[in-house]
Amino acid sequence: MPETGPIATQNASAATATDVALLRHVAERRPEALTALSDRHAPSLLALIRRILGEEAEDVLQEVFVHVWNHAARYDPSRSSVSTWLVLITRSRAIDRLRHRQVVDRTHEASQRDVPPDGHASPEGVESVLIRERRERVRREIENLPPEQRQVLEMAFYEGLSQTEIAARADLPLGTVKTRTLLAMKKLRSALRTEIRQLL
Repeated sequence: MPETGPIATQNASAATATDVALLRHVAERRPEALTALSDRHAPSLLALIRRILGEEAEDVLQEVFVHVWNHAARYDPSRSSVSTWLVLITRSRAIDRLRHRQVVDRTHEASQRDVPPDGHASPEGVESVLIRERRERVRREIENLPPEQRQVLEMAFYEGLSQTEIAARADLPLGTVKTRTLLAMKKLRSALRTEIRQLL
């Protein structure tokens, strides 16, 4: 039996609404509008992510629509179409994830280099290994952070961006970047203590 009543009416309305109208409804915190927007654009966005990233495409797509849910009110129809806005967000998230993956791979490779095969390392070699071990521990703790906090730290530590630059790159208010950075650093300090002071 077809669904009837207010919910069915809302869903039918969302399915036929324009993209701009859907975003307006998303900004009003109407989940059926986000569902309709996702149904309409998810296939093409998922294909874009897969071209850039390959694996983890579904995770990135979820992050994209979480971003849309939280920032729909910031969409400006005078600057781009909704589809273009979504593509820009998706491309940025996929590239950020790709860079993060590359950083992790480089860190892992560096931690495996220059270890003497006979186990008789010089003092300088031992110190180098210890430093790499501490860096690996920091990397693991960064991996455990919530994605939004991990993103701002990676931009700061690995790309050398200021908080203002991070806000522009991630399309976030500067206050949000500062809050996420502060929360992330508190968690790192609690987990690492001496290592965080030595490495960062």
